[in-house]
Amino acid sequence: MANVTLNVTDAKGQAAGTVEAPAEIFGFSAEDVQAHIPLIHQVVVAQLAAARQGTHATKTRGMVSGGGKKPWKQKGTGRARQGSIRAPQWYHGGTVFGPQPRDYSQRTPKKMKAAALRYILSDRANAGRIAVVDFGITDTPSTKASVAALNPVISDKFATIVFTRENINEWLSVRNLPNVHPIFVDQLNTYDVVTAQYVVFTKEAFEAFVAAKTEPKEA
Repeated sequence: MANVTLNVTDAKGQAAGTVEAPAEIFGFSAEDVQAHIPLIHQVVVAQLAAARQGTHATKTRGMVSGGGKKPWKQKGTGRARQGSIRAPQWYHGGTVFGPQPRDYSQRTPKKMKAAALRYILSDRANAGRIAVVDFGITDTPSTKASVAALNPVISDKFATIVFTRENINEWLSVRNLPNVHPIFVDQLNTYDVVTAQYVVFTKEAFEAFVAAKTEPKEA
């Protein structure tokens, strides 16, 4: 694998140089990505499952108020025997096998999450859908300036924009755009890349992301 070269654009959408993206994050081939689609799918499903509240509940016959008295005597009426008007076959009775509160989260090892993110980022890089943008926004947020910087790169496509925690004015500038999902670099995940047609980093966010993912492990 070879390092990937990404284009950098300025606040007007003009070319402003390039940056080298490490191959171990952005350089997997289309064949490698295709072979790991099940991994990406599993991680995305696990992430969506973990986001479910799981607070749904229905009442069983023991939870529905009333029904303590036997509706009619056991024999002699000609009707079917009944023990409670809150039995499941009765209108306003309890629910059989209804949903109960539960935890939907799935165990997903950190290495699986990291690998899935690398493969999906490589997929976007192979398609030329990862960019680095210098918004040129300093002291005051400006949605107009952010649109001018983003439109030449993503047009009207949906994009995940990655910021550092210090890029607060840039984040404020794009948060109201309907085709943009702003996210901080330490929150970047597989789902937000899968659902975006483009992934755009600020220069600072790209450097921080690469540094965090390539820093040597302590022994």
